Amino acid sequence: MRVEERLGLRRLAGWGRRRVYIVEEPLPLMGVIQFGVIDRGTNVLQVRPTTVCPLSCVFCSVDAGPGSRWRQAEYIVEPRWLAQWVEEAAREKGVSVEALIDGVGDPFSYPWLPRLVRLLKETGVVASVAAETHGGTLTRELVDRLEEAGLDRVNLSIESLDPEKARRLAGAPWYDVERVRKVAEYIARETSIDLHVTPVWLPGVNDKDIVEIIEWAYRIGAGKRWPPVTVQKYIAHRHGRRPPGVREPSWDEYWEWIRELEKRTGRRLTWSMEEWGMRYAPRVRQPLRRGQVAKLQVVGPGWLRGEQLAATLDRRRLVTLVGARGLEPGDLVLARITRDRDGIFIARVA
Repeated sequence: MRVEERLGLRRLAGWGRRRVYIVEEPLPLMGVIQFGVIDRGTNVLQVRPTTVCPLSCVFCSVDAGPGSRWRQAEYIVEPRWLAQWVEEAAREKGVSVEALIDGVGDPFSYPWLPRLVRLLKETGVVASVAAETHGGTLTRELVDRLEEAGLDRVNLSIESLDPEKARRLAGAPWYDVERVRKVAEYIARETSIDLHVTPVWLPGVNDKDIVEIIEWAYRIGAGKRWPPVTVQKYIAHRHGRRPPGVREPSWDEYWEWIRELEKRTGRRLTWSMEEWGMRYAPRVRQPLRRGQVAKLQVVGPGWLRGEQLAATLDRRRLVTLVGARGLEPGDLVLARITRDRDGIFIARVA
């Protein structure tokens, strides 16, 4: 057995130049941004089962999909182990939570999505389950299985209803927005699952498309229990993709544009935490703090080039190790924590 497997990373066949791993017990599932559980101090827990995405959207802030330039590894988390960590986090917080299945990949590419939804609902501490997608792998058959499993909401990011423009923005010539649109309408009109539409605004590229998407979302009955539409702000990240000619708007510009859209369309686009059912809640205790030197064990390659994945010796947290060379899975290292926000840890070898 490989050292990586003993530590909880089971290697599958590669995807291009990238390694692909199944993440399983005993690897901890809190501490990194790419997979596992993230607690940001509310009654919503982000649940990240996979980093894999079939699309290469030209505006992707996390460089996902076949066209990635920065990634060296992809991860798929074993569902029962992930549900166990969600339950443990919710019980420590002391509140019933929404499990928001999101990620740096597309959750609808996760092979065990219906099973994960069912397992989350069976914990007894998950009040609702939502899952995000760009719709590339969305089908009526999958929707039916998710409804049966207990999925409460689909957050659908769709940037244009024009087939040619949608393919171009998705970075995938096979992307069929007509099929995505029809399945979305099926969700809204014929299932108990709610639909929340979340287009990304790309200034100068899809301004008119956003108006059309807003009207479409309201017309088909999105927002049965939660708000129907939220327009996302395009954010240019260092390792993300930047469409030529598209400038990231400031937050002031974004909110001004949203207010203008609400006036122009007569539709609400801003919502309170209460309308989302969100509230602040105790955080899961974090065992590491910025500036602390911790003894870690390397478990495998990190998500991005130049990174390695490490775990605390008590197997309670993962840490992204940067700036380290020549380390192998199983090696022990002293590292100084340089980031601890929201329990996501980055460290450099001390």
